[in-house]
Amino acid sequence: MVGAFAAVALLLASLGIYGLLAYMVGQKSHEIGIRIALGAQPSDILKLILRRGMLLSGAGILVGLILAAIAAPAIASLLYGVHPLDLQVFLFVPVVFLVVSFLASSIPARRALRVDPIVALRDS
Repeated sequence: MVGAFAAVALLLASLGIYGLLAYMVGQKSHEIGIRIALGAQPSDILKLILRRGMLLSGAGILVGLILAAIAAPAIASLLYGVHPLDLQVFLFVPVVFLVVSFLASSIPARRALRVDPIVALRDS
């Protein structure tokens, strides 16, 4: 049951990251179009979108780790056979979330590469 809740939480987190970045790419299509028109390389556009997504995800993961470390002693009596500050869990879960956030960020980043500069400049 805990595994199912964890999978749902991971799915919701990835959908949230994807939705936020897809919205951001839609809002920044004019800026992206100008960058492409001025000669930005596709790798520059990818880095721009991925960097924003990973910074947001990294900040959320850091806050989550801090709050989890603070709350762990409070739930120690509910855990059987597991240390509340298990180092493997505190290392494995953030890595999984970083991988998922990278994958969720890469879809809007690739979509940003397809922005037509002429259409983006005309829409302004």
